[in-house]
Amino acid sequence: MFKIIKREEMAEGTVILNEIEAPLIAKKAKPGQFVILKANEDGERIPLTMADTDPNAGTITIIYMIVGKSTALFKSLEVGDAFQDVIGPLGKPTHLEKVGKVVCVGGGTGVAVLHPITRALKQVGNDVTCIIGARTRDLLILESQMKSASHDLRVCTDDGTYGHHGFVTDILKEELEAGAVNLVVGIGPVPMMKALANLTRAYEVKTMVSLNPIMIDGTGMCGGCRVTVGGETKFACVDGPEFDGHQVNFDELMLRLQAYCEDEKTCYEDYCSLRDAT
Repeated sequence: MFKIIKREEMAEGTVILNEIEAPLIAKKAKPGQFVILKANEDGERIPLTMADTDPNAGTITIIYMIVGKSTALFKSLEVGDAFQDVIGPLGKPTHLEKVGKVVCVGGGTGVAVLHPITRALKQVGNDVTCIIGARTRDLLILESQMKSASHDLRVCTDDGTYGHHGFVTDILKEELEAGAVNLVVGIGPVPMMKALANLTRAYEVKTMVSLNPIMIDGTGMCGGCRVTVGGETKFACVDGPEFDGHQVNFDELMLRLQAYCEDEKTCYEDYCSLRDAT
């Protein structure tokens, strides 16, 4: 069992932070890697990239949005409760090296995934600018943490309630036009990552993205997380989750992510009805 020692509701309660006791994982985990969690015996296995780790305290931090039955079940867990299973660290860690000017771009809960990567890129000596965005100010997360993790933080909202009124690609284009950018790291909704890759391709700037396809076992056995990268089939759980954004077939990825949307909606509605009845 993996006890929750801290719980925080973010983004008007739609996003939850859990700090979890997992000393062996915390000791080995590196930026970019993920874990698979299961709430209880009847729960579903959910992959989540770690937002932070503390090897000394023996804890890992996950941040997730309530989008279906399983994440709603996660939300019901309080401090002192425990996840039945937490497996990891899984996936390849982020490749870290000093390359010069790096722009890290995060949208929605992708900011949580981006946080340890941004901090690590700064620590190895890069000049790091961070751009984070959300639909509205109330949905922004980890602003102060991202400010500390980078040299320059830019914030934008789709509705203009805070920061730049517009999309993260607007600010990224300004950075690309202003001078040499050696690397872009983009993590967030698939349409956002696709837009980033399309933008940076014209400037011939290397762009890394972290993918979130359907995943079951997390060890490369089931093939559920397959994605097409550079015309070849890759498994996000063992070959990723980070890939060259210019090589990813985003249209195929979006189609696969939509495969179970109706089933997920029905399952979530049934869970909520049963929960409210009790």
